[in-house]
Amino acid sequence: MKRTKTNKVLRFLCGILLIAACSKNADINPSVEDGKSILITDLAGDTGASVGDGVDGKTKRDFRTFLFRFSDKKQLWLNNAVDSAKYLKTDDWDIAFTYIYNSIVYVNSGTIAGGPGFGGPGKGSLVLAKDSEGKELAYDRITEAPEENKFENSQGFVGWDGWPQPYNFGWYFYSMNTHLAQPIKNRAFIIKTATGKYAKLELLNVYQGNPPTVTDLHWPAPYLTFRYFVQEDGSRNLNTTN
Repeated sequence: MKRTKTNKVLRFLCGILLIAACSKNADINPSVEDGKSILITDLAGDTGASVGDGVDGKTKRDFRTFLFRFSDKKQLWLNNAVDSAKYLKTDDWDIAFTYIYNSIVYVNSGTIAGGPGFGGPGKGSLVLAKDSEGKELAYDRITEAPEENKFENSQGFVGWDGWPQPYNFGWYFYSMNTHLAQPIKNRAFIIKTATGKYAKLELLNVYQGNPPTVTDLHWPAPYLTFRYFVQEDGSRNLNTTN
């Protein structure tokens, strides 16, 4: 009788813990799947690099750049000069994840000076998604790529928003006090791929598990979560809601 009662209590506690775990997981990993877009979760960046000294299992050094191809989700690492010479000046990649925590994201453009694809055949370009009134558009509300002239002043990359960046938009806020990144909700970008197709992109997180907020400086990073949709027929149609 006593054992039966104990077993019931244990089952009850396990059930509570399971519910709590599921609830926590649901909070950390909200669904952003729409049936058309490609969702990439926890893509490991250069997890062996560190900004500072004394971080377990990491080395204080520059973060290695990696390239990403939309068509097959292939990740190409630039570990040395040989890799850079082999991959950069090609149209075999669409976006590059660079700099601290691989959080500065470039498109593959052969004409934008300073970009990793400069001098190559890449046709990439990038603009902040806005409507006709100049208001920002969330990813799901982007239904069409803008006219070609809207891409003319593309800077070709996005990073952090706020000091000390010299450009006027990014995909996350970076605190100089906590040294933590907070993704900007409902900010999305319209891009042209390396081969000139229209696409949309939402960068969701740099921390493992796509947590809504991070207060722990040692939370595992970089683990990139993002989603994108490429219009393969060459048109400007970027509707993913029907």
